[in-house]
Amino acid sequence: MERAARSKPLALKQPVAIAALLARPASFVGKTVQVTGKITAVCQEMGCWMYLADDQGRKIRIKVNDGEIVFPNDGAGRIATAEGVFTKMTREQLIEQAQDEAESSKRPFDPASIKSGTVEYQIQGTGAVIK
Repeated sequence: MERAARSKPLALKQPVAIAALLARPASFVGKTVQVTGKITAVCQEMGCWMYLADDQGRKIRIKVNDGEIVFPNDGAGRIATAEGVFTKMTREQLIEQAQDEAESSKRPFDPASIKSGTVEYQIQGTGAVIK
C-alpha cells in the first residue's frame, strides 16, 4: 500500500459504501467519511482529484487542495481508500470542477451545460491509500 503524496494517515476504521453515500447524501454532508473503490480517473495536471467507483460503477469524486495531496497520474485501475469531509457542491463549484476536468482531458467546456439546481456531492480529501 502506498499513501498518496503528502496524504495524512487515515483516521477512520471502516469505509462507507459509495452506494450508501449516494443513497442518503444529506445524512453524510459535513461528516468525515472513508470510501474504497477503483480509481477511474485522476487529474493529469496537478493530481488534485480522482474518482473512485464501486463494483456497480457508482462514482464519487475525491478533491484536494492543489499541492496538499498528489494523486498519482497513472492511478486509474488501482484500488484506493480515501478519507475526507463529504460536501454538497454549489453550482459555482460544479462549474469549476467541470472546467478543471475539461482542461485536464483537453476537451471544450461550456459553463451553460451546468444547469441551475444540479446537485452533486464530493469528498474534500484529507488522506488516501492506494494499492
